Amino acid sequence: QVQLVESGGGLVQAGGSLRLSCAVSGSIFSRNSMGWYRQAPGKQRELVAAISSGGSTNYADSVKGRFTISKDNPKNTVYLKMNSLKSEDTAVYYCNIDLIGYNPPRRYWGQGTQVTVSS
Repeated sequence: QVQLVESGGGLVQAGGSLRLSCAVSGSIFSRNSMGWYRQAPGKQRELVAAISSGGSTNYADSVKGRFTISKDNPKNTVYLKMNSLKSEDTAVYYCNIDLIGYNPPRRYWGQGTQVTVSS
């Protein structure tokens, strides 16, 4: 069983920074892509950033240049460094892993962590 545990959310003033962490446990016996999604009240869940097994990344236009996704393979941990936070970044942030070596691919989610940015 694959489990993801997020941490690092909280309350921060606009312009501040936070770093979210996602620790993955279980057997990752597959090629994979990991990502961060967020969901604000009344909004659809949206992709924020993703990173592949090979280290390639992609970002939502709204966070490009401000957020950085990275991973520490020995610790099985993925990070999201968020700089220059804005009030519109307020949301529940969810860690995700897609095990793309399976057919169909298998998707797992963390429990979510609240990020609140005050103006």
